[in-house]
Amino acid sequence: MKFFQKEIKLKARSRGFHIVTDEVQQQLPELKEINSGMLHVFIKHTSAGITINENADSTVREDFESHFNEMVPEDMQYYKHTLEGSDDMPAHIKASLLGNSLQIPVTNGKLNLGTWQGIYLAEHRDNGGSRKLVLSLYGV
Repeated sequence: MKFFQKEIKLKARSRGFHIVTDEVQQQLPELKEINSGMLHVFIKHTSAGITINENADSTVREDFESHFNEMVPEDMQYYKHTLEGSDDMPAHIKASLLGNSLQIPVTNGKLNLGTWQGIYLAEHRDNGGSRKLVLSLYGV
């Protein structure tokens, strides 16, 4: 059994949903050493999330952003956590809805994602900056 763990830094992105599959794979060359295993991806932030979804049609990501903004609006009178800006509390709620980690099977040195699947970084802040992921890879 092999085990690798590393922290990577994703480049800063604008608010929205972004495919980061290639960026994750490029920073994890150890993938090639695993024939059968698992990759655990953990995001170290409370105002951004991570999920897997459609990787081909960019309108899916646009619709995600529109829906999340409708579902969790900014400037609600009942928000108390407002010192960091009107996008901060909604970002925390959105991040909790998506979650902070993923489990992805690894087969023959590659992520075993479906044909139309990609890893999304969901950036919920207007100026979130770069984001850190902890990648834990294990298998044989």
